[in-house]
Amino acid sequence: MAIFKDIAGLRQWRQNLRGTLALVPTMGNLHDGHLALVKLAATRAEQVLVSIYVNPLQFGPQEDFANYPRTLDQDLQRLQEAGCQTVFTPDDGLMYPRGRQDISVVMPPRSLSTVLCGASRPGHFVGVCTVLNKLLHMASPEILVLGEKDYQQLRIVQQMLSDLNLNVQVLPGPLQREPDGLAYSSRNTFLSLAERQVAPLLAATLFDLARRSISGADVPGLAAAGWERLEQAGFLPDYLELRDGQSLRALTTPQPDARWFAAARLGQTRLIDNVIISG
Repeated sequence: MAIFKDIAGLRQWRQNLRGTLALVPTMGNLHDGHLALVKLAATRAEQVLVSIYVNPLQFGPQEDFANYPRTLDQDLQRLQEAGCQTVFTPDDGLMYPRGRQDISVVMPPRSLSTVLCGASRPGHFVGVCTVLNKLLHMASPEILVLGEKDYQQLRIVQQMLSDLNLNVQVLPGPLQREPDGLAYSSRNTFLSLAERQVAPLLAATLFDLARRSISGADVPGLAAAGWERLEQAGFLPDYLELRDGQSLRALTTPQPDARWFAAARLGQTRLIDNVIISG
């Protein structure tokens, strides 16, 4: 498995590559959800590149950047076992050689980035868009593979690529869940044993809301009931909302392609999830 740590080596490899390239960007601590994206990428491109980089630009001052799990050796082993052939592992000095205080950044569209996670994590999506633009310019892939668990991120990146006329196709990967329904996330490792038993209730609540939405129930009433259910179980909800799947506009009545979105803290761990109402 080829492992690149510098831009020059990566670009030389890319220049000699024949066929299409799919990029799967990650922050490491890989789980089965990540590996599903790698497998999906391999069905659409001759070569798959996985990047592993914990991007400080998308973490706020009070967030978990310092404690974010970094398991590079384990990640590389899992990728090799999954048949991945190429990995890019830059560090901060490579990505932000002048530091992070006075650099050019990529601003995401306000309508998509100031709601949901963007409301409680200001600057997060600036960091996401900036680092993805850097990775895309370094690797020049034809395909960018992103998971639907971070659905707001997916929509922002799709719009960003269109707005900036970047000739990169976004390939969405279906949200992957553990057997009890909890969405795979690198942050799940932060959960205590007791919290891990409670955590699947977030997904169960969203699936229940999605099922009841189809029957035409009152959306604000459903949201209030779901919020109360989560609070009673020990969650501290951030948001629980029905929104349009394309514009992310808040909805008070169900419509095609609408999704229930949720973010909530369980102990010190922030969990996010989403469920389409037709699913």
